[in-house]
Amino acid sequence: MLNLKHLAFAFCLFVISQTSYSQLGFSHEIGVIVGPTQFRSDYGSRNNEETNFGNSGFGFGIIHYLNFSYRADCNCYTTDTYFNDHFKLRNEISWNRTALKHLGEWVNPNRNTIEANQLRAHTGVAKNLDIGTQLEFFPLSIRDFQAFSYRFAPFVSLGVHYTSFTPEVSTTYANPNPNAIGNVLDPTNFYSFWDPGSVDASPGSTWSIVSSVGVRYKLNKLADLMLDVRGQYYFSDWVDGLNHQLSFNKFNDWLLWVNVGYIYYLD
Repeated sequence: MLNLKHLAFAFCLFVISQTSYSQLGFSHEIGVIVGPTQFRSDYGSRNNEETNFGNSGFGFGIIHYLNFSYRADCNCYTTDTYFNDHFKLRNEISWNRTALKHLGEWVNPNRNTIEANQLRAHTGVAKNLDIGTQLEFFPLSIRDFQAFSYRFAPFVSLGVHYTSFTPEVSTTYANPNPNAIGNVLDPTNFYSFWDPGSVDASPGSTWSIVSSVGVRYKLNKLADLMLDVRGQYYFSDWVDGLNHQLSFNKFNDWLLWVNVGYIYYLD
């Protein structure tokens, strides 16, 4: 229900922004993106590549661009300014899902301690609904790219997203202690050195900073292909449902997403 409400709110904002900017005469582009994700969280060892590649998932989204270099109301170019010819505004609604588990040295098969068994049994899922805006900078002329002066147009971007997260947490470890609560989220079923309350699968929301580098390839007059590599840093450490608060837990959750997209020029 929480996700549906946020999605409805996001759609309303999208419609309002479309209407408002259309009145100003700017042209529009719309597209879809999809690709693999890596969720860098408190599962496993953050800088361990086995953890980073093992905790992978996928994402997809709908994107909308404001193209300041062209006017939809007159089918003509806008005033030739540096901003109009090198910047686009990107609006996005996206969703990503990543399966999470503990990997690395602390769960090696040769470790048979209670703590190692607790980590091996603990899994989760990070699920995030995003809405946000990024400002994209194109070092090469947008007008020249649209006129087929070159096929490739690199870009970098920076923006802010609002994220609604609904993590999942589970474990197959059952504490043999007769004083244990006995349910799946019993704190005694998880890593013994974590403080009580370190595991919490409650849904929530947070803001995030999004930055990316990518390139567009001109297919034809009205369509581009895009390759985009994104880093997204959340202002929360609960996006994955785990915040173990140990001394080496210095960073909030963040996401790496490599996506490909198809973009169509509406005007």
